[in-house]
Amino acid sequence: MDIAGKRVAIIATDLFEESELIKPKEALDQAGAKTVVIAPHAGQIQAVRHEVKTIMLPVDQTLSEARPEDFDAVLLPGGALNADELRVNRQAQEFIRAMDDANKPIAVICHGPWLLASAGVIQGRHLTSYHTIADDLINAGAEWTDEEVVTDGNWVSSRQPDDIPAFNDAVISHIAAA
Repeated sequence: MDIAGKRVAIIATDLFEESELIKPKEALDQAGAKTVVIAPHAGQIQAVRHEVKTIMLPVDQTLSEARPEDFDAVLLPGGALNADELRVNRQAQEFIRAMDDANKPIAVICHGPWLLASAGVIQGRHLTSYHTIADDLINAGAEWTDEEVVTDGNWVSSRQPDDIPAFNDAVISHIAAA
């Protein structure tokens, strides 16, 4: 499916789960999107495979530079420490609220939904995530299910690295239909 010209923000910080950012980014790029890595700080961010550090990824824009109106969609990869840091970042919360208010596609995997909960946009929404944060999402008002991919309005959510092929397909379809 072709999503040529669509601009996708990828919000992450240090200790993001490598496969949950790199594989969707590659799929989006191959489908014609322009992906932009956005982080709280300039330079590079550190990837991990579980807790083992792997590659460094260049940051394209900082959160203070990024403007939600410049993007067609947003991807939130997991990694527990990445997601835990982003969830309390006011600029990340504001970015997500603006994207959701504009009904732009939000793709989120693993621990990524913590930011949605902390941004206050999760009440009444149906999604999935890594199973260890299900209680957090339910307590924030979400309807949580243990499924490979869940689509609800402008959101596409997934659980973990094993689900990435199905997640990528759903994300690209969702962005193409937006």
